[in-house]
Amino acid sequence: MSASPNTATVAEEEWTVLGHPISLFVLFFAEFWERFSFYGMRALLVLYMADTVSGLSYSEDYAKSVYGAYGAMVYATPAIGGLLADRLLGYRKAILVGGALMALGHFAMAVENPYFFFGALALLILGNGFFKPNISSLVGKLYSEDDPRRDGAFTIFYMGINLGAFFAPLACGAVAVYFGHEGADGGVVRAYHYGFGLAGIGMVLGLITFMAFQKHLGPHGFPPLDDNGEPPAKALEWATYVGPFLILPVVMWLTWETQVAGYLLIVGGALIFGYLFIWSLTAEPVERNRMWVILILMFFSMLFWSFFEQAGSSLTLFAENNVDRTIGSFTIETSWFQAVNPMFIVLLAPVFAAVWTNLDKRNLDPSAPTKFGLGVVQLGLGFGLLWWGATHHTAGITPMTWLILGYLLHTTGELCLSPVGLSMVTKLSNPRMVGMVMGAWFLATAFSHYLAAMIAKLTGGGGHGGDGHEATDAAAAMAGYADVFQGITIVALVAGVVCLAMAPLLSKWMHMDRLGEDAGAGAH
Repeated sequence: MSASPNTATVAEEEWTVLGHPISLFVLFFAEFWERFSFYGMRALLVLYMADTVSGLSYSEDYAKSVYGAYGAMVYATPAIGGLLADRLLGYRKAILVGGALMALGHFAMAVENPYFFFGALALLILGNGFFKPNISSLVGKLYSEDDPRRDGAFTIFYMGINLGAFFAPLACGAVAVYFGHEGADGGVVRAYHYGFGLAGIGMVLGLITFMAFQKHLGPHGFPPLDDNGEPPAKALEWATYVGPFLILPVVMWLTWETQVAGYLLIVGGALIFGYLFIWSLTAEPVERNRMWVILILMFFSMLFWSFFEQAGSSLTLFAENNVDRTIGSFTIETSWFQAVNPMFIVLLAPVFAAVWTNLDKRNLDPSAPTKFGLGVVQLGLGFGLLWWGATHHTAGITPMTWLILGYLLHTTGELCLSPVGLSMVTKLSNPRMVGMVMGAWFLATAFSHYLAAMIAKLTGGGGHGGDGHEATDAAAAMAGYADVFQGITIVALVAGVVCLAMAPLLSKWMHMDRLGEDAGAGAH
């Protein structure tokens, strides 16, 4: 660690760790704990809703629908939260508001009551809208556009996300079992509220970290000033604080009545994507081609995430009911499988980064459309392994090997596709409408969660998990999973091959040779 010997203010800004300002690590740990809380809750959410012994006793289909509506709105609200931060609150206050709402949500979920449950989901949705986009934006503010450390900073920040996502299912799942007890049938009655409570403690730790060390953020993240150098009116600021509680019943209703949320996504998506397509028809040829690339890859991204997000719903119930989770006399808790993907991310992200860098040095780095196609193909292969496992079972129970290998290929597909999308949007969008296109990109991701719920409801329910709970017909449930996994495999592989076949044309439409020229024109 090094520091400048000058004034205290400069010293705080110049403190560095691993060549990066200490402010990056303040945001790293705040995001680590926020993701810990988010993924800890996520690992238990569907299990809690569908558990007839120690949960809410909802049907599996309804549990999957609620999870889909929740995931959709989690990705829809950041566009509003980012706008409020840009125009009114600044990043710091938005992060604090979001963290406080999410902490309230986690603790509300610890109360075993349906009304508290849906209120908790609404608080988490609204809090995520304030927190998620603005802490990422604040990372970007720490570096100038041409700072060579910028990419490395986001890599470090991304590691914080995945480390939190890795530890959360292990810790929250273990707490839910440790504070549970043995049921009359010999199975484990989970204490879900303790797991949710631990997730809430994680969020509070993230808030404390941010509040205690935000002085190291220097001049970044304060509310915007008007032309006279004045901050926004206090009345508007307080309206923003009160607003989430006023619309809380509406968000609760949308998570409760999941079909309504789906209709809103369909209408909103049709309006936004229709507008972008119509705009492209009147744009200059280069801008028109680039918009078409964005819209086409947006479709493949939506398809990818609608399959990938089976992890939080159907694959969680698959692991609970139809996977042999025993190693000798030890039973692996179902929620722990949610840690497999972030574990592979942490292990493989540096490998992929090194591979892309080496290929780029040899002018062999695949284009963005090619990486998208590779990502979708690998996702399809992962579901192909799950399909194999679902068709090779004993009395409806298959080895966990197939689930873990499936997650491995899903992760390698994610590493091909996920880092490319947002970067591509910022590069190819018209400078005057980057915000709208970015919002459309997140809206497509939101819609993918709604599609994921529809797909998940096609899978079978029941089975026999590793904790002693019997089900009505494990083999019949496994047949339902096999049919869906087969369908996803075929669709994903065909879509991936189509994307790869289109890659040369899409790469041509990107007009990469003109990006520098266009960026210069946009800056003026």
